[in-house]
Amino acid sequence: MPNYALATYVAAEGPRAGIVIDETVFDAAKLTGRPGDATVLGILEDWAAAADRIAAAAASARTGTGQPFASTRLLAPILWPSAIYCAGANYADHAAEMARTHNRPIEPDPHTLGLKPWHFLKAGRSTLAGPDETVRITGLSKTMDWEIELAAVIGRAAKNVPLANALDYVAGYCIANDLSARDMGRRPHVPDTAPFKFDWVAHKNFDGSCPLGPWIIPASEIPDPQKLGLKLWVNGVLKQDSNTSQMIFTLAEQIEHLSSRITLQPGDVILTGTPAGVGAARPEFLKAGDEVKLWIEEIGTLTNRME
Repeated sequence: MPNYALATYVAAEGPRAGIVIDETVFDAAKLTGRPGDATVLGILEDWAAAADRIAAAAASARTGTGQPFASTRLLAPILWPSAIYCAGANYADHAAEMARTHNRPIEPDPHTLGLKPWHFLKAGRSTLAGPDETVRITGLSKTMDWEIELAAVIGRAAKNVPLANALDYVAGYCIANDLSARDMGRRPHVPDTAPFKFDWVAHKNFDGSCPLGPWIIPASEIPDPQKLGLKLWVNGVLKQDSNTSQMIFTLAEQIEHLSSRITLQPGDVILTGTPAGVGAARPEFLKAGDEVKLWIEEIGTLTNRME
């Protein structure tokens, strides 16, 4: 594990920002002496100064002033992002497997067509689920799918950001599962040729549809987000196994494009796309009782159970 991770944990007084070092969780505000560091969002809103402050506090932390990680409950690391931007079809192998699934021709690299990244939105609050939290899917969808994604957390307001400087706006990284209700993505009783056939809100937005965590690893600890292994297991069976080097549009390209349309705010989250191995291509889908475990190199693991 890197030098430290930033998390939200359950304290006696409610959710608090925590600094995780090895097997100990420290209260961020108590460690830095700044009341504004009581929440992760508060820290991110002051990230230009907070990054060095938190790192210095972590370096001077002593085990006796924290609490054991094993007995600490973590929540989603940010409460609550104003927006969660999700990259669609951003791994070549995933785009190809979905094209085969839907009997469509495999499209060329969008760069060759002069295209830009495209994103959809997940709601910034109700969709979040924390580490080890149970997500209810029974009665919601018969084709609930998994999608491991590297999530980037914005650390300062970003507008019209040039590509070369895009990663300077990232505070850190965590793991996301872009749960997808595949059978909710097309509106019934609407012709397939109609422009209003697709329903991305129902497809991607429901309570718990964005498990996020287990913490935020500072960007300074991950020099290249395009060189990270990522894996997903369902009930211990490996389903996705890839590397962020396989993205079509890099994270920097995504930030450049998104910030040309809208100002990205501290605490906003960008889900950067998922590789091949999703359930829709098998076909195989999640059911009550399934355990989904996600791992990204240099970040850790995120586990959730379905009910």
